[in-house]
Amino acid sequence: MNLLQKINEAVEVIKSKVDITPEIGLILGSGLGTLADEIEDKVAVPYEEIPHFPKSTVSGHAGRLVIGKLEGKKVVAMQGRFHYYEGYSLQEVTFPVYVMRALGIKGLVVTNACGGLNKNFAAGDLMLITDHINTYFTNPLIGPNYEELGPRFPDMSEAYNREFIAIAERVADKLNIKVQKGVYAPVTGPSYCTPAELRMLITLGGDTVGMSTVPEVIVANYLGIKVLGISCITDMAIPDELEPLTHEQVVKIANQTRPKFISLVKGWLKEVAL
Repeated sequence: MNLLQKINEAVEVIKSKVDITPEIGLILGSGLGTLADEIEDKVAVPYEEIPHFPKSTVSGHAGRLVIGKLEGKKVVAMQGRFHYYEGYSLQEVTFPVYVMRALGIKGLVVTNACGGLNKNFAAGDLMLITDHINTYFTNPLIGPNYEELGPRFPDMSEAYNREFIAIAERVADKLNIKVQKGVYAPVTGPSYCTPAELRMLITLGGDTVGMSTVPEVIVANYLGIKVLGISCITDMAIPDELEPLTHEQVVKIANQTRPKFISLVKGWLKEVAL
């Protein structure tokens, strides 16, 4: 069965459960999934009920697709995402983006919990992603191309939509939420980085480091979806000041930062026009 057939099967099941055509997709990272609880008139579809969807295995990821309305916009939210380190291929990791596009989305908000590499940042900061470095050194688009979906060689010159970023900055200013801007550099995980690896990422130009986001953003651009990326900086990953880190610590800081994250996303949704 090819990718197009898999997308159609997944969409068919979702449409049998909900009659909303979403315009914006939300991918909610570690500790940030509760935003989906604020969606109105929602229908929640567990991932295991959707053909060809992987299962979310990470603590802090609920594992369901939530469709409804938020701040007057029709949305579909991934309450929990998939990661390369879970053993899935990048094609499996990004499959939900294809499905959300087939459901109707034109814009995508991608969120994550990450470590700060830039000494001007602090744990608890939110960062608007202006660009990324694909330090996975592989690509979810490797393999056969389907012209019905997108071009063989998609452009990535504006991977994160500048207009979307400007709206987010205006909303943050209005709500008195401090936001950073910078470059996101992912590693495959699941181990956290060594000091030498962090020095490499800083040298390459990374401001934050995480284990997600970039594969989904590549596929979104391929499909013609505009992207806003927001990182929640849960810890500082400064090589010479590195301390032992656990996933529980990451989720704890993400939970503490959640109120301003939710305010920012909801404010952005209210302002954006597609």
